[in-house]
Amino acid sequence: LEILVTILNMNDNSPVFKQTNLTKVVPEDTKVNATIVAREDLSASDADLDIIFYELTTIVAGTDGYFAIKGVNNPEIYLQKTLDYEKFNSTTLVLYARDRPVGSTDTTNTATTTINIFIEQADTKPPWFQPCTFINTDKSICISSPYTGRVNISEMSTEPLILEPGPIYAIDPDYTLNEKIVYSIVGGDTDKVFSVDADTGNLTMNKLATSPDSYLLQIMATQVNNIQKYSIASVEIKVINKSNHAPYFESRIYNGTVFVGLAPRSFVFQAGNLSSPLMITAADDDFPNV
Repeated sequence: LEILVTILNMNDNSPVFKQTNLTKVVPEDTKVNATIVAREDLSASDADLDIIFYELTTIVAGTDGYFAIKGVNNPEIYLQKTLDYEKFNSTTLVLYARDRPVGSTDTTNTATTTINIFIEQADTKPPWFQPCTFINTDKSICISSPYTGRVNISEMSTEPLILEPGPIYAIDPDYTLNEKIVYSIVGGDTDKVFSVDADTGNLTMNKLATSPDSYLLQIMATQVNNIQKYSIASVEIKVINKSNHAPYFESRIYNGTVFVGLAPRSFVFQAGNLSSPLMITAADDDFPNV
């Protein structure tokens, strides 16, 4: 008597990952669809020789949608959305490997591996002149106001000019890199009246300003490591007559008369002369004819 015995393979083994914890450093400027973790580093084995079904999840709030796997049977992780270091600089992914499809009523064995992702800030932004104001909620764009200053006509200043709202200064918003920034005048100074210190941004005079016209300078801040990373700020320098005297009131005391019941914006009259409105005047010896 010949008896054939067939041994049926039970699903009694769980999938096994080569590593249960991986760490990857990803540059911020990585291109969308680029591979982050290769398939061979994430493929799980199963002693039962079952087909493995994969699922990727994110356990850090606010980092969903950036990373994905190629398919339910392909665990290769790729970048699905452009990274922004300002939004987050790390996240943790969990990859599930199952020997039955999700939702199956059969007994399912599961394994997991954790992928720690650290974002490396890249040189993606040009310099920002200070102070500046953010114009969007994710604080990726910061706009500065024009600088303003004054010089006296036909007078040479030997000190750096005082500007509003502050001195010329720019920063590298990619703050972990903090590339060196240099300054130059790229417009508005055809007569070479002004110069800017390349390292400090201090604005000084080369010669006298002989015209009462204002100067509208264009100052460029450039990263030393990449001249294509630059920003332009405008600086308005007003040329004024030198003021040697403070203005003063022509009288120390003014006396006036008003009447009860007058409507708002009615005249106040001079005391003792009810036909002449009260006038308060000031003079400046720098402008004797005004």
